[in-house]
Amino acid sequence: MTRLPEAVMLFAAGFGTRMGAMTKTRPKPLIEVADRPLIDHALDLVDDLGPGRVVANLHYLPDQLAAHLAPKGVLMSREEPEILETGGGLRAALPLLGPDPVYTLNTDAIWAGPNPLTLLREAWDPDRMDALLMCIPTNQTLGHTGAGDFTADADGRITRGPGLIYGGAQILKTDGLMAIPDKAFSLNLLWDQIHGQGRLFAVTYPGRWCDVGRPEGIALAEGLIADV
Repeated sequence: MTRLPEAVMLFAAGFGTRMGAMTKTRPKPLIEVADRPLIDHALDLVDDLGPGRVVANLHYLPDQLAAHLAPKGVLMSREEPEILETGGGLRAALPLLGPDPVYTLNTDAIWAGPNPLTLLREAWDPDRMDALLMCIPTNQTLGHTGAGDFTADADGRITRGPGLIYGGAQILKTDGLMAIPDKAFSLNLLWDQIHGQGRLFAVTYPGRWCDVGRPEGIALAEGLIADV
């Protein structure tokens, strides 16, 4: 097993229902923020990292995304006929990603600050960790409600609780996916396994982050970009 991941999984299969009419005829990753598709903002982070392989999972309006991503050298894992959620989608993409730990990145957020993937790479310790999540203190987020997803101890080990929001970027060992019997499932199931083994960690992001899950998130994200 290599020390550092060499592949990135982009999650791009969802229906984007919270975007309402905006996703009736196009997938959410192609919605524009600051005149560029959301997924291109995510690819900026990936390109800066320079991984060996980039894979995106597709389900909703897949041909539009395939036409956009193929010229960029992104490999595609089509989920047909059913959408597989984050865990099932990642497992289905493993033949393209390879057996080593991977980066995963959601495509519906804007980051203002250091590249979160680079920070994850610098903090990754496979001897102690099976998952390393990039989390943001609630007061550094836009477009997100709630008290947070995780609480971290002094060593960065996390448990469910308030304080930190998972930002949609992580490094993850994928071995545990094979033990989950469901076909479609959330990565939360794998995180719970890893937490039970004391190997679930987080990096606290020093910048700001915006969730673009709803239409109002677009203006918030564009304001964030303008302030950088």
